[in-house]
Amino acid sequence: MTDFLRELNDVQREAVLATEGPVMVLAGAGSGKTRVITFRIAHLIRNVRVSPQNILALTFTNKAAGEMRHRIDGILEQGSASSLWIGTFHSVFARLLRSYIHLIGYDRNFSIFDADDSKSLVKQCMGDLNISIESLPVNLVHSTISKAKNSFVLPPEFHRKAIDDQTRKISLIYERYVMKLRENNALDFDDLLIKPIELFTEHPPVLEQLQDYFKYLLIDEYQDTNRVQYIVAKMLAGKHRNIFVVGDDAQSIYSWRGADISNMLNFNDDYGDAKVFKLVDNYRSTKTILQAANSVISRNQRQIKKELVANAGTGEPITLIEAYNERREAEKVGEYIKSIRLAKGAEYRAFAIFYRTNAQSRVIEDVMRQNRIPYRIFGSVSFYKRKEIKDAVAYMRLVLNDRDSESLLRVINFPPRKIGDVSIGKLKEFAEEQGISLYEAVRRAGEGGFQSRLVNALEQFASLVEAMRQQAETGTAYDVLSMLYETTGLLSLLKEENTPEALARHENLQELLSMTRDFADHNPSSATLADFLSTISLASDYDETQESDNYVSLMTVHAAKGLEFPVVFVTGMEEKLFPLNSYEPGEVEEERRLFYVAITRAREKLFLSWAQSRYMYGQPQMCLRSTFINEIDPDIVVTEGGRKLSESPKKVAATAMAGRPVFGSSLANPTRPVAPSPSVKPAGSAAPTGASKSAFRVGAKVQHAIFGPGVVLEVQGSGAKQKVKINFRTAGEKTLMVQYANLKVV
Repeated sequence: MTDFLRELNDVQREAVLATEGPVMVLAGAGSGKTRVITFRIAHLIRNVRVSPQNILALTFTNKAAGEMRHRIDGILEQGSASSLWIGTFHSVFARLLRSYIHLIGYDRNFSIFDADDSKSLVKQCMGDLNISIESLPVNLVHSTISKAKNSFVLPPEFHRKAIDDQTRKISLIYERYVMKLRENNALDFDDLLIKPIELFTEHPPVLEQLQDYFKYLLIDEYQDTNRVQYIVAKMLAGKHRNIFVVGDDAQSIYSWRGADISNMLNFNDDYGDAKVFKLVDNYRSTKTILQAANSVISRNQRQIKKELVANAGTGEPITLIEAYNERREAEKVGEYIKSIRLAKGAEYRAFAIFYRTNAQSRVIEDVMRQNRIPYRIFGSVSFYKRKEIKDAVAYMRLVLNDRDSESLLRVINFPPRKIGDVSIGKLKEFAEEQGISLYEAVRRAGEGGFQSRLVNALEQFASLVEAMRQQAETGTAYDVLSMLYETTGLLSLLKEENTPEALARHENLQELLSMTRDFADHNPSSATLADFLSTISLASDYDETQESDNYVSLMTVHAAKGLEFPVVFVTGMEEKLFPLNSYEPGEVEEERRLFYVAITRAREKLFLSWAQSRYMYGQPQMCLRSTFINEIDPDIVVTEGGRKLSESPKKVAATAMAGRPVFGSSLANPTRPVAPSPSVKPAGSAAPTGASKSAFRVGAKVQHAIFGPGVVLEVQGSGAKQKVKINFRTAGEKTLMVQYANLKVV
């Protein structure tokens, strides 16, 4: 009867057999978390004789719920899990509310508003209150209300805590939004968790009925629960106290979504008699990889101590890749992928490349395409297909070709100018009547008999396009894009919105600006807007869909949670990038947990890479290696030359590796020196670009932030158009425009 339990290890089996009372299972990465929760349900049904309908299992994704149900059917007879209550928090409580919501004043046929519906209602409420969306972005209001609900802060409490004008305005919108939802007999996603609490509080008999029905409550990924999920789970488990939670505090990485690590850390405070089981046997990664993960996470103060134990062999050391800039970093990653495939016969699907922010994917994508390495982006879309990038590029296309009506229609309301569909329709009619292009109709809007408000908006739009066109005649793509950002205040608007989505769009637009600057620096003789658009058109036309599933996976570390790959590259291991601008101890600890997640995705080989300089905000910036790398035992980390980090000289200028790697017992790569590390200043005094016209003469020694030291071979032209040909020690000959090169004369 219990034969299937023999498949579990001792600790897993003990956790499964502890069926009565509160239980917390601390399931380290790769330790069989899903296995334990599914075997426990099977044990309850087959051996304890619990009716499936008396078991409630809550997950965070429909995929996890489906997998759980499938595994239970695999252990028991097919169909045994059909009457189980398994689902996401939202789906389960939506189902329950259909039966009981009439008790708190709603009709059973209530609507569920998705994010777009909710934002539309927020916008309507703002209009009712005469609060303009220009002064207070709809996305910011919606995000703030959602965060408040997830923390179980309802309108009265939110109003009491409002300390500034903006928060007070949001409190008024919040109050009206809640009222409007009720008028519409609708719930938003957050209400699907809040309304059960309201129901249970106002109608205790309903709660008692459900407590007796769901005698066994199981929660997956407990570290990701928010305040509301914690409260509703505690209420349901209040009578029989058979609550079984599984999770890993070391993988709590979603505080920005409202997840509260305290729910897991304080479980013993809520349930003093709780049994706690630690699953530390890892069946995924090598001993070396787990040693790195353990040494990193041990630095966190807020945690439940545990150490992963490898069931695999020691494996290879971790390889640290160092490059002089982000493009060379991506190139090295591509070279390692090719080399490993050649030496080991590995498929592309064996490789994954992680990064901290979505914006970092751009350079990696470019290099993958250039090397004909098939790839796929997960959790996002390709850089050039992201809406904000397509919008910015559409502006530049319109500047170059004012007959491009598709681009015009894309950007005429980006950022918002209150030019609605009706107005655009009239503009099209005017263009057809006059036999002119749509852009010419915009320029001649004063002749079309339109309302003065529309004419003013169109004139401002045309003025921007014309100013950008004039800039394009004498400047570079960087100059044109800089003007767009400055004139529209686009970046400021996104930063003020301050939602995760807006900040991601802000990062992507900054990356596009960095790309234009990089393009100008490296293509001084062909850095025009037309040249730049030709380059990215080729990139954006790349078809990343493959007929097979054999491709390299690209994703943020957040998107990687729950996945595993034989070979993992964690890129951008630099201060202010990973960890990401973290100053508060709590933020640093979450960044460290995120790094722990990245490390534990690797099964056989882990690479960590960083760049000495990186384009940020349109400028090359010198970078410092991430402090997280220093938290790994240096005896298990090797440089590209195969030397242990613990044996490397500590006071020598950092060197980056070049050449094609060779994959063997260790990944070897011939080395050559490149630009000095940020902490090492070049000898002699440095004079900034433009300090002296005579400074740029043949034979002069110069320093470049990316290419390092070099010697001037030739000087061409003067003033803003001056170019210099330089032989760089590591990068070879380059011709750069002095205006953009930011050279220093040594």
